Amino acid sequence: MPFESIIFEKSESVATIKFNRPQTFNAFNMSIGMELIEALESCSYGDDVRAVILTAEGKAFCSGGDVSVFKTSIDTQDPSKPIRDLIVPFNKCIYLIRRMPKPVICAINGVASGAGMSFAAACDYRLAAASAKFKQAYTSMGLSGDGAWMLLVPILIGFARATEMVFFDRVIDAKTALEWGLVNRVVEDGKLGEESMKTAVELSRKATKAVGIAKENLNHAMAGMLESQLLFEGEGMIKASMFTKDYKEAVKSFLEKRKPEFVGR
Repeated sequence: MPFESIIFEKSESVATIKFNRPQTFNAFNMSIGMELIEALESCSYGDDVRAVILTAEGKAFCSGGDVSVFKTSIDTQDPSKPIRDLIVPFNKCIYLIRRMPKPVICAINGVASGAGMSFAAACDYRLAAASAKFKQAYTSMGLSGDGAWMLLVPILIGFARATEMVFFDRVIDAKTALEWGLVNRVVEDGKLGEESMKTAVELSRKATKAVGIAKENLNHAMAGMLESQLLFEGEGMIKASMFTKDYKEAVKSFLEKRKPEFVGR
């Protein structure tokens, strides 16, 4: 199918996938989800692709879930329905990235928030622009997290720092992300595309069948955890946190551009 919400290109055995909703800071919606699944599956099975870059157009990498979807849900009898529809393709995207038998490089060109952080954490190697920012975001929206955030991020930065991000939801800059191990490299903003392509080309020229098997070996210890964590986090969102008063207040305050007043219910 023709792509609208992503850009999908191939060059030198490298596939580049770009989120292409810059007007929404590349907020994740159903369109991105379905198109990304098709692109990832194509990369997984195509012999012409030996490495993949995941990045984005515009000033943000991915700002999280599309708030317009959240807006339609808060005053309905089943506020979780629109989010359930998003979680299914989102989780499949995370799973496909991790099970891709080829290296996936994430080039984080701007804000990676909520689902954006989950995407970055799921990739095998992360380069961040110097201006990139990271935000857990879920708890500030009265939500508990999804996309295996609670599995993948602690693996990268440690349990204590991941807990700090979840509880306080402070913005983390690229320098701190590098110090914590959230990213592998930080590069100048104007060189992110060039450096991510150099990295991808270098990896594409390695023994990629062996690299794919090694990646699967790395996955093996957490493969079962990944599937169960995706399910567990999804259920925490759609069966619990989305039915709280704090979630509704978070969405309303976000749309009204004011500070939320949480009541703990």
